[in-house]
Amino acid sequence: MTNYLIEYEMYITTELGLSKNTCDNYLKDNEDYLKYLMKYRNVCDPKDISVNDIRSYLVTLKRKNLTSSSISRKLSSIKSFHSFLVKFHYSNQNVAKTITNPKKEKKLPTVLSLEEVDALLATFNESTPLELRNKTMVELTYSCGLRVSELINLKLSSIHLQMGIIDVVGKGTKERIVPIGNKASELIKRYLEFGRPKLASPKINDYLFLNHNGEQMTRQMFFIIIRDKAKEANITKAISPHKLRHSFATHLLERGLDLRLIQELLGHSDISTTEIYTHINSAKIKDVFENSHPHAKNKK
Repeated sequence: MTNYLIEYEMYITTELGLSKNTCDNYLKDNEDYLKYLMKYRNVCDPKDISVNDIRSYLVTLKRKNLTSSSISRKLSSIKSFHSFLVKFHYSNQNVAKTITNPKKEKKLPTVLSLEEVDALLATFNESTPLELRNKTMVELTYSCGLRVSELINLKLSSIHLQMGIIDVVGKGTKERIVPIGNKASELIKRYLEFGRPKLASPKINDYLFLNHNGEQMTRQMFFIIIRDKAKEANITKAISPHKLRHSFATHLLERGLDLRLIQELLGHSDISTTEIYTHINSAKIKDVFENSHPHAKNKK
């Protein structure tokens, strides 16, 4: 069946006008695919290819430990080839059309250890209004699990220190109430007394966190602050404000908090989004087991 690839190459090169690199990939993918069909499925005519033949091939790719994205790319090549077969009447139907791409593996988010969070917070000098503001922002992000957008959009009216809560407006303007820990409360008090008044401009601004011009802080500026302070703390992990949110959820889960409560605190509309943190916790448990249990490792 590989003889069909000669005409297919002309089709994707001249009629579809695909780049040389894309054409090369499509041809290589389909050459491997057709060889498999002939050798292992005893298929020698395009009209005899079935959906199960294609699925069988995808299973072999999975067994070779190819990633979901790699398998999806190869499946795209196969679908292109089957479209060609139908277009030029070498096959009666596009049997690849109904096959969906494999689900992408969820990439586990990077989290900071408690020691790394403490090291990050220790880099801030509270003697200046800007440093006091920055430390308060970092502590509030970590201790409340806030998104960056939620943090910079906090208003003075959102803070209820006596009640120990803040009102947060999340995705889709959904509101939720999040408790504030003692450390965050104390920092907010000091910032409101010694930091924010020195940053505020004559123009009335209700945002909690202000820049040096008395205007609302931007997410870009907070990213830069986190990045620079992480370097100062000798944290080698790639870090962003969202990593603090990941760390918040992971540390709560490690300490036994119910997943449904973590979902509420994070403002996730779907529990499946929160479940990614169970995989992080499982990975840590496995790592601790392998390094601690006497039968977990092979003796050298």
